[in-house]
Parts: sequence; structure tokens; C-alpha cells
Amino acid sequence: MDRLIVTYLYSGENPKEIADLIRVEQTIEFPFDLAPSWIQEEVVGKIESIISVSEGIDVGEKPEHKIVISYNPDVIGGELTQLINVLWGNVSLFPKIKIIDFLLPDSFLSKFKGPRFGVPGLRRMFKAENRPLVTTALKPMGSDNSTLAKMAKTIASAGFDLIKDDHSLANQPWALWKDRVKAVAEAIGEAGTHCRYAPSLNLPADQILEAAYIAKDFGAGALLILPGISGFDALRTLAEDDQLALPIQAHPAALGSLVTSADCGISHGLVFGRLMRLAGADISIFPNFGGRFSFEESQCLEIAESARNEMANMRQMWIAPAGGMSLDRIPEMVKFYGVDTALLIGGALSRGDLFENSKRMVEKAHSYR
Repeated sequence: MDRLIVTYLYSGENPKEIADLIRVEQTIEFPFDLAPSWIQEEVVGKIESIISVSEGIDVGEKPEHKIVISYNPDVIGGELTQLINVLWGNVSLFPKIKIIDFLLPDSFLSKFKGPRFGVPGLRRMFKAENRPLVTTALKPMGSDNSTLAKMAKTIASAGFDLIKDDHSLANQPWALWKDRVKAVAEAIGEAGTHCRYAPSLNLPADQILEAAYIAKDFGAGALLILPGISGFDALRTLAEDDQLALPIQAHPAALGSLVTSADCGISHGLVFGRLMRLAGADISIFPNFGGRFSFEESQCLEIAESARNEMANMRQMWIAPAGGMSLDRIPEMVKFYGVDTALLIGGALSRGDLFENSKRMVEKAHSYR
């Protein structure tokens, strides 16, 4: 079926009524009975099935219903922005509805390239044939450019693959964006290793593309973008720019409210896996289980599977489970996720000697060769 197929989980009564609400609200947002018959048939979504689950429901709890609705691909118009609008536009304003799966029509998928480098490309870039990547973030906000540059040079000298800005480093007065990017890129270059720097493009929308080129001119070998703030299509724009052609890390800031509710939002694998990959992220950063955030093992595994499963001809995407990670968790993480993982440890590297901790992390990652 060459249609967009979306599976919603609804917790409440009258699922048929809700299904009709969704299929109309996500397309015409107009009284169904007033629409011309061809619009009713061709434009409004179609209910494919409603499966109600009542087993295990305690007295007083509302039953759950899986509602599957399909949409004509012409409704999406071949654009990522409209896809997200059809998936989660007005329905995001209704309670007790969660998207747990969606299947994209081949006619839509064929318009997108996905990750420019992905797993195979970054393995070649960093000569990492069968090991995890080693990454970190420059912290904390408030540090001046000289401090951040010195930190970056130390970490790069230890053999890291990627060093990114912390996502909160923007254009603060103590470390203005251009000055910081120039200083850090030069410092990493002085280390004389293969390490690449990914400055944060947490900037106003009209500055992002120009800033990406400035960063490249300064010697930055990668980029960090925040799709929850700048938009998934900003990520796609950078990823598909053949003249820019830099690896892109995607940060989860502002996306948590999409996934943290059990009965509202969009599932973890779809947000941090499928959508990130479709938009072109080479590495998707998300909170690891057991860290300072609330993600569970099953949710993290769902993200990993979405990053790696078959998706037209798109390259597999790296995952970077992070958030309060430490060196002693590396074996556990590699065992759980496999070697197609970008190990990301930030603040813990500064607990003690930065160079020695960085060197230990590199050695642990390289032990999987």
C-alpha cells in the first residue's frame, strides 16, 4: 500500500469517534459532511482498523485501542515539514493519544537521502572498522574560549573521534559563537589527530546555514543541531547540502515532552530513531537508561533498532546514548547496544585528570577492535 500508515494508541472511550476525529483533523480540519465527495474519499484519512485491548484492565481504568489510519501520500506533498504536521499537528493538542508506529510510502521515502555518512561513512572517516566511536561534549557553560579550547586540545590529543559543543553553548558573552568555534577548531587542529569538532548551531533560524559554512571554514569537521528547537527540516537542509557535506550530530533538547508520557506523544524509536534518520542525522544523541533521565532499556533498544533497521536505501545511523554516563559503564553499553555506538561521556571526564580519563576512554573503545 503506497500510503502513509499511522498507528495511534488511544486510552479512553469511543475509539471510533476518536478515529474519525483524527483522520479529519489531520487532513482537512473542516466539517466532513460539508466537504466535496472527492475530498472525503481521496484527501481525508481512512480508518484501516481499530483493535481494542481490554485484558488486564483494572476496574476504573480506561481500555486501550490501537487505531490505524492511512493517508494519501499526496497529503504529505513530499516534504518533511508536512509529514510531521500530518503525523502530529492538531492531534498533538488532544489528550490520551500516542503515535506508536508509522510506515512511510515508498513514493515519499524515495525523496530523502537520510544520513550522508551514517555508520559506514563514519567508520571510514575515523578508520574505526569495528569499534565504537569516542565522543564528548565541551562543558560547562560559563567557561571562556581559552578554557574550552584548552580542554578540546587535551581531549583530541588523547585520540577522540568527535568533540562537540555542549548543546547549551550558543552565543553567550563570555564565549561568543564565532570566537569560540575559531578557537576550538584551531586547538583541535593543533592536536594533530583525526579528531573532528562539532560546534552547536543553537542559533536563530536565519543564521544557521551561514553559521554552518563559517564553522566549516574555521576548520570544524562536523556539526551539532537541535531539531527540537531549530526543526527537523533544518537538520535535513544541512544534511542534504552537498557543498557543506559534514557529519551531523542531533541533540534531543526540547524533544523530551514528545516521548516521556505513557499515553501521549510519539514513541521513543520514532522520534530519536526514524525521524532523526529520515532528516539526515549521522548520530542521534538520546538519554541512556540508568543515567540522570527516565529512559528505560526497552525504549533505548527501540531507538537503536529504528536507527539500524531497513529503511529504503538509507544508511544506518549511529546512536549516542548519553546523560550522566561514566567510564565504568562502557562495557555494559557496548554489550547492550553493540559496536555501532558513539560512546558519549561528558562531565565525568573532568572528574580527575582530563587527559588520563580521556585516554582511558579511548583505550576501552579501541579494545573492541
